[in-house]
Parts: sequence; C-alpha cells; structure tokens
Amino acid sequence: MSSQLHIRNHTFDWGAKTYIMGVLNITPDSFSDGGEFNRVDAAVIQAQEMASSGADIIDVGGQSTRPGAEQISLQEELNRVIPVITAIRAATDKIISVDTTRSEVAKLAIEAGGDIINDISGGTYDPEIFKVAFSMQAPIILMHIRGTPATMQKLTNYDDVVGEIISFLKGQIERAVNTGIKRNQIIIDPGIGFAKNYEQNLEIFHRLKELHQLDCPILIGPSRKSFIGRILNQPDPKGRLMGTAAACSAAISQGADIVRVHDVKEIRDVCLVTDALVRS
Repeated sequence: MSSQLHIRNHTFDWGAKTYIMGVLNITPDSFSDGGEFNRVDAAVIQAQEMASSGADIIDVGGQSTRPGAEQISLQEELNRVIPVITAIRAATDKIISVDTTRSEVAKLAIEAGGDIINDISGGTYDPEIFKVAFSMQAPIILMHIRGTPATMQKLTNYDDVVGEIISFLKGQIERAVNTGIKRNQIIIDPGIGFAKNYEQNLEIFHRLKELHQLDCPILIGPSRKSFIGRILNQPDPKGRLMGTAAACSAAISQGADIVRVHDVKEIRDVCLVTDALVRS
C-alpha cells in the first residue's frame, strides 16, 4: 500500500507510517468511556488533548456500538454529534471522522466540518451513505459486521471468518466504486469484536495481511476490547492499555495502516517504535 490520501492540508502516505485515530464517544453508554465526553465542552477538550498527543484523526460517534447496544433515534444522534463536530472544527485543524451508519448524519456531519465517514455497517444499514460520500467527496471507512450491535454476538458462526470478511468487503468496495467513490478514498476495517468471538478475533490478527488483496488501507480497532480482557483476565476496560498496545503493535507488523484507540498518547509511542522496527 503506497498510495496517498489528501484531506484538507494533511497527507496520508500509506505504508510510510501508522496513523492514529482517537476515539471520541459522545454517548452515555459506550463500553469504556460512556458519559465522559457527552457535553460539547468536555468533548472539545478531549479532542484537543488527543490532537496534541498525536492523533491524526478524531473519530466522533453519538451511537454506542458496544455489544447489546440499542439504536437511538436519528434526531438524538444528530443532537449529540453535530454540535461537537462544529465545535471541534473551530478548535483544531485535525481530520475529523464521523462514526455513523446513517446517511443523514454523515451528510450533516461533513457539512459541519467533518472529513471522513466511518460506517461500522460497511454501507449495509443505509446504502444512501455511499451517495453522500460521493457527493461530499468524503473518504469512507467500510467495516465488516453481521447483524447489529444488539444482535451481533449471536452471529459468530463462520466457515472461514477471514475469507468471509474479505468477500463482504470486496462487495462493499465494488458498491462504493459503482456509486462514483474513488478507490483511493476507501479504507477497510475487519471489525474486531463485531460478530466475532475470541478465537475469531485472534485469527483476524494472524491473517491480517490477507486483506491487502483488497488494495485499500486497513484500519483496526482493538482498543480495550473484551478479547484483550480475556487474555489479561482484566474485567475493567481501562485496565487493558498494555494489552491494547500489544495488539496494535501486532496489527502494525501485519500491515495495519490506522489504529483506532482511546489512549492516544501512549499508543503513539507504540506506533513510533513498531514503525521503526517493522517498516522499511
């Protein structure tokens, strides 16, 4: 992966280094930081902190996607997300992504100053999101999932988990390109923890290089997730920092281009050292 993506005054030079996406959940119920940043002032402070700590992208989400989470209304998601993106854009020139599956939220978020659409459904919940990405000239992140966050933990029966992820993403990339989205504006995410059990999550890390056949930058989001908790016997998500660091380093060694994390400052050091060790 040696192509580039230009957004605002930033250039993503894929393969040259690992980029960091900082998680900013504007929710009362996310699994590890729910309720911490669901006021505009708190969200902006956290965004600035992540930016100064080395985040390349600030990922703003108003809909919790933890296992079992129920979907909120469109208006509630807009009420959470749009004021925060507007305020962050006024405070920093960092790239902002909007973590949403709804085309209406994506459109208004980009208009408010967002740059990237991060769709955990890979464009399956609301296919109009492809048209929004094309019309707004916004890069889109396509993630693999089965079902919804409310049902996904019951949908982990695969014959070949990585093969099925690749097949799904290949189809969604084709749909995006057929809508007019340029291929160099598509990023893929295998969806760690989304309709995958413990063993399947580990297998994705072992076989991550196979996703390179799709010829898109790879994002991976292991931060604080339950598979790390199981390995460490650590029930507190905030106690999983070193496990997250190990997972990010492993993913980078297997060709990940972006890591999506809560603990930006610490993971920046992990990325710098791992890049020096594994990137030519």
